[in-house]
Amino acid sequence: MKSIPVALVGSVAAALFLAGGALAQQQTTESPFGPEDQAGASNLITPEKVLAAAALITEGNLYPLSRTYDAKMPLFATRVFALRATGGVAGGPAGGNEVIWNDDFLSTEIGQVGTQFDGLGHIGIRTEEGDRYYNNVTGEDIHGHEGLKMLGIENVKPFFTRGVLVNLEAYKGEMLDAGYEVTVEDLTGALERQGVDPESIGEGDVVLLHTGWGSLWGEDNERFNAGAPGIGMDAARWLAEKRVAVVGSDTWPVEVVPNPDSNLAFPVHQELLVRNGVYLHENVATERLADADVSEFVYSFSPMPIRGGTGAPGNALAIR
Repeated sequence: MKSIPVALVGSVAAALFLAGGALAQQQTTESPFGPEDQAGASNLITPEKVLAAAALITEGNLYPLSRTYDAKMPLFATRVFALRATGGVAGGPAGGNEVIWNDDFLSTEIGQVGTQFDGLGHIGIRTEEGDRYYNNVTGEDIHGHEGLKMLGIENVKPFFTRGVLVNLEAYKGEMLDAGYEVTVEDLTGALERQGVDPESIGEGDVVLLHTGWGSLWGEDNERFNAGAPGIGMDAARWLAEKRVAVVGSDTWPVEVVPNPDSNLAFPVHQELLVRNGVYLHENVATERLADADVSEFVYSFSPMPIRGGTGAPGNALAIR
């Protein structure tokens, strides 16, 4: 099995596939939503789920969950975020009303920088039978020069559902460090401390992890990118068994990096995205909820429908 150096782990895309080994050889499974499904766990956001979530809105407070996109945010490898303006009026004046206007040009890998929402086509598994993605989609099915031919981010259905913050920083009494694996016991312990029954986590919910790692954003980008605390496989499977729709965090990988097993690279991405169709929301500004002592809320989000995109910018709203 290939071992991905920590210095290169920085982009999930840099380690899309594992080669060999028992874990990597596990086949993907057919979606419970049928062989043609490309929407994954977003199918769980039913009208009944939306109505139940709406009952959580009791204060009318809004919490934007995205960090500001700019050139100073942590970026990996050759990724860039470059906004260019005209340096003056771009057009006009026109008409008797003398209208003028400004424009700009943005050059970036928009789906995989900043606060980002990973689509189902972002991660796969290399097996002896060939490359496999969510719902047994093959590499031949998915790869194209003008975006993904299947599992593009445009297939994700809108989210308006119950969200739960797991305040791990408060539970542990300090910011978690890189390489700390968040366990099922950590999740349940933190939830119980917050007065949330862990057994209430259920189908179609969104779970956001607050580790404190986001405090490094823009302050110590090198340390932020070098690793992260996050869930391991046991916690990922616990969440998947509960049929949550999204797992997010204030870190860039959501899962623990480096993995305690040095032979593994991003196995949680494979477990959630590929095997279970559960989406990942990365670099979420969870401190806005933690600072307001919010544990349950409405998570409202619809990814930018980029045809064939592997991900999308991720400005969800938490509503309380």
